[in-house]
Amino acid sequence: MTISSRPLAGLKVLDFGHTIMGPCAGVVFADLGADVVKIEPVDGDPTRRLPGFAAGFFATYNRNKRSIAIDLKRPEGQAIVHRLVRDADVVLENFGPGTIERLKCSWEELRQINPRLVYLSMKGFLKGPYENRGALDEVVQMQSGLAYMTGPPGRPLRAGAPVIDILGGVFGVVAALSALRERDATGIGQKVASSLFESATFMLGALVVGSAVTGGPMPPMPARKNAWGVYDVFTASDGGQVFIGCTSDGHWQRFCETFGFDDWRDDPRLAGNSRRCEAREWMLPELERRITKLPLDEILQKCEAARVAYSRVGRPDELSIDPHLLAHGGLLATAVSGLGGGPLVGIPALPVEFGDGRERAGLDRQPPKIGEHAHEILSAAGYSEQEIIELRAAGVLGAAASTPA
Repeated sequence: MTISSRPLAGLKVLDFGHTIMGPCAGVVFADLGADVVKIEPVDGDPTRRLPGFAAGFFATYNRNKRSIAIDLKRPEGQAIVHRLVRDADVVLENFGPGTIERLKCSWEELRQINPRLVYLSMKGFLKGPYENRGALDEVVQMQSGLAYMTGPPGRPLRAGAPVIDILGGVFGVVAALSALRERDATGIGQKVASSLFESATFMLGALVVGSAVTGGPMPPMPARKNAWGVYDVFTASDGGQVFIGCTSDGHWQRFCETFGFDDWRDDPRLAGNSRRCEAREWMLPELERRITKLPLDEILQKCEAARVAYSRVGRPDELSIDPHLLAHGGLLATAVSGLGGGPLVGIPALPVEFGDGRERAGLDRQPPKIGEHAHEILSAAGYSEQEIIELRAAGVLGAAASTPA
């Protein structure tokens, strides 16, 4: 990673995050060069051991971090955090309502130790009647209407990725960086917050406006009235699927020329997008019949030649071999075992570039083992060798904490 792609170098972040939203905020800070210390339970972040759909959570959202495992229910563990926060710039947490207060690591307590601290709290809801409710990504997808919009009528369906957790984490970073910018002027930190529910509602703002403009609720995406004549998924002769979108008259003309649909190119019934939309009832079945005669590779080649919007319908596992992502640092070879080590998998990098060289944020540290960096973190905070030994012996530090080199 070059200097230009480490804009947050020098920032110190204490990351109490768990599951996705908190760790996602932490990994954004870490990928951009901040020193992020992950504070996890003595037996490790539970996402290290999650199965099935969640098996990749830990590796994806905890790279480039250092780890210390602390029993925060004990005063000795809380005292460690209170010492670490003295020179921290940001603390982030996404515990359920009331938890961080019980652990003596709330904003009110930590600000007394470090008035320059920016404290990022990520919850289910911002201020209002719901603020003390617990929430999950899927809960707010249902509550906000995102699931209603995603599935067919009467069958609400969550998105196929934890989009709200991720967006809530990224908005949290935006809020924290804004507070750090203000601290540059005032010298004083502040508490900031992001949330799942409000992140979901932000995504749906245009649909709120659309409902007001049209005078009725927007139908779910599978039942929507399409805004373009060709904006659909088609099946090839070999079973592959492709999405094709013709969103302008130029697209339509080139599409017809390249695919040999000369009879449609000058058909007055298909002249202009509005007429193509009106013709969808008869045009789409015929287009499907024509497209399905061709193998997938030929369809893709023709779409590329026609310069229309298109894509093969892919699967997430295929991203690890995607030639575009492989070409310029878009994938980071990451150890995927939540307990340390394990096979290396190309995980998508932070989706930003820096400088004229278009540098991507890279991988400096593999996802840490439980408490892997406890000794170096505590030594830097002024703990003596004997104190560290005693904390480990007393079980205040996780059993897997690293020993000095």
